Amino acid sequence: MRKVTLGRSGLEVTPICFGCWQMGQTYWGRQPEDLLTDAVRTALELGVNFFDTADAYGDGEAEHILGKALKGVKREDVVVATKVYHHFYEDGRRHPDLSADYIPKACDASLKRLGLDYLDLYQAHAFDPLTPMEETAAAFERLKEVGKIRAYGVSNLTVEQVRTARTYGDYDTIQPRYSLLGREIENDLLPYCHRHNVGVLVYSSLMRGVLTGKFKGDETFDDLRGNDPMFKGEAFRSMIAKVEKLRPMAEAKGCTMTQLSLAATLMHPSIHCAITGIKSPEQIRDCAGAADVQISREEYHAIRATLS
Repeated sequence: MRKVTLGRSGLEVTPICFGCWQMGQTYWGRQPEDLLTDAVRTALELGVNFFDTADAYGDGEAEHILGKALKGVKREDVVVATKVYHHFYEDGRRHPDLSADYIPKACDASLKRLGLDYLDLYQAHAFDPLTPMEETAAAFERLKEVGKIRAYGVSNLTVEQVRTARTYGDYDTIQPRYSLLGREIENDLLPYCHRHNVGVLVYSSLMRGVLTGKFKGDETFDDLRGNDPMFKGEAFRSMIAKVEKLRPMAEAKGCTMTQLSLAATLMHPSIHCAITGIKSPEQIRDCAGAADVQISREEYHAIRATLS
């Protein structure tokens, strides 16, 4: 699979990024660990080199599973990203903490669970209202200076929060929510990132499965989607009806709905990578196939109009 440079970070990554939220064994239900490991190995066989996780996914469980799955793989063959935000306690309590005191401890804990000597990308998972941005940036810079991280970024921040954060630190990337069904960040965040060559890796790129075309509109969910109003009633049926209109185009191209959606997402000039949540080898094979799908400008705008 071809690689792209993730903004100004210098990281060479595949545009399909293996998302590890499902490895947390919490919000998405329990997944067989051997199947998750097989999915990681399949990704590597397909040429996917980019893996995104977080210490918050199962309070470290996702990092632990990913670390075991990558054991024995040449370190230079993979790019591993994780995140910091919650201060965890043994009794289950947690609260936001991007302080200079906590970040190094959280980084060491993530490295231990992943079985790595350094992280390729370390990201602030969300905005911490109590910690001054200059303090957080200084903590990331120190980790970079001592070789524990190669680059650092943010996730889930507004354009103004990113703009301010980058006056204090060399934030190379941002990880926002984005899909063809939710394109709000095109109005402000993506133009800013494009102007400053900030690497963009979008999550929820398949709208939690909706853009795969696998749903009919009458499904119920026992994972985190079960409490999401967008996955109930008319709102859900309306989304599915829009997506279904894309099926003839996918069939004409000989690709899956997943591949059509991801290929169109990656056409945006400000988006470098699409993170896809993976539970099985079949899912990563499907997602990786998007790299071979060609979409014309006319088709791209037809897809957007259909989903509007």
